[in-house]
Amino acid sequence: MRFPSLLFAALIFALSAPAADWPQWRGPDRTGHVPAGAVMPTALPTEPKILWHLKIGDGYASPVVAGGKVFYPDNKGGQEVLHAVDVTSGKEIWNAKIDQAFTDNHGPSGPRCTPLVDDGRVYAQSCRGELRCLKATDGSPLWQINFTTDFSAIFMGENGNALGASRHGNNGSPVIDGDHLLVNVGGTNGESVVCFDKATGKVIWKSQNDQAGYAAPIIATIGGVKQLISFTVDGLMGLAAQDGKFLWRYPMKTSYGRHAITPVVVDDMVLVSSHEVGLVGLKISRKGDDWAAAQAWLSHDLAINFSSPVAVGNYLYGLGPSKNLMCVEIKTGKQTWSNDTYINTSADIAYAGFIVMDKNILALTDGGQLVLFVAAPEGFKETGTLQVCGKNWCNPAYADGKLFLRDARELMCVALLP
Repeated sequence: MRFPSLLFAALIFALSAPAADWPQWRGPDRTGHVPAGAVMPTALPTEPKILWHLKIGDGYASPVVAGGKVFYPDNKGGQEVLHAVDVTSGKEIWNAKIDQAFTDNHGPSGPRCTPLVDDGRVYAQSCRGELRCLKATDGSPLWQINFTTDFSAIFMGENGNALGASRHGNNGSPVIDGDHLLVNVGGTNGESVVCFDKATGKVIWKSQNDQAGYAAPIIATIGGVKQLISFTVDGLMGLAAQDGKFLWRYPMKTSYGRHAITPVVVDDMVLVSSHEVGLVGLKISRKGDDWAAAQAWLSHDLAINFSSPVAVGNYLYGLGPSKNLMCVEIKTGKQTWSNDTYINTSADIAYAGFIVMDKNILALTDGGQLVLFVAAPEGFKETGTLQVCGKNWCNPAYADGKLFLRDARELMCVALLP
């Protein structure tokens, strides 16, 4: 009787174990890594296996997956609308209007901020700075705030001398830390970053005066202190996650504040890039209550524009200024290899979304091609390619062996495993 009992227990465990989710920008921990233990492909199929696809409206925001649903925003009838569809069939479960759509000269009108799902709630942020918290089950509203009417943020669009998010929209997805939601509001009256109670929207703390860039903030622990790292119009800064206390700053001023890269943290090194300044490696140090952000290296030749890189071990993998896939040693800033075979060189601005899958990295190029290559500094080694969609600027979501992505016309679910 022992074997059936163990089999029954294993079955109960399997049924009760939560399904793998990709609930936010760049995955569960915002690093672009598929969690250890998840099923991952080691090669790509020879033909795309599209399980479902559906026509969607304009927008650049990437999809996320949580609790058996895929969440994506688009432009429907001049409104930014958040949709929830069934992860298995793609059938719509609910939709909710978030804000009036924003239009500029850098692409189609529509949402540009990836939604965030946590603890039965989904958070949607519009280009114009409307932040709404909804029930993930049915889309009913829980709370909402506006960056300009409730705080001191400015939104001008392309008029005047607008910088960062005030120019092309609030693109940086908020981040969860325990019971808190931390948001790059961009207010210049001590409200650059605002920490909310994630359930009620109550303000917990406010800090600094930087206007928001386009980058998503991250949570990382450096020097024994959990901190929010935010890439703003004025540069990179670290704040204590608990109370918003200022810790350190690295100034970085550019013409339009086009700061879009999600910071990458490896040990006490923080990496960030601007198309004007270059790729920067910062060493963060602490002596008592005093913090410092020292430039370990700077390379203008390796400047990354707005395609956020990923780190594996002591190396950074991303998209360089020559529209090239590249590998950079994190400690020194030395490029170890470069490959310019796959990116659409006819595009004015090149893009690729990266996902780390154990010892491999999956890139979705702006031409709609998947490229799987080995995460190794010795040289570029491709293990497979697959054309899956049209032109896009999408960071895909990965869950349970499936890739969820969007291009200019469709949202689709692609099986990567047999």
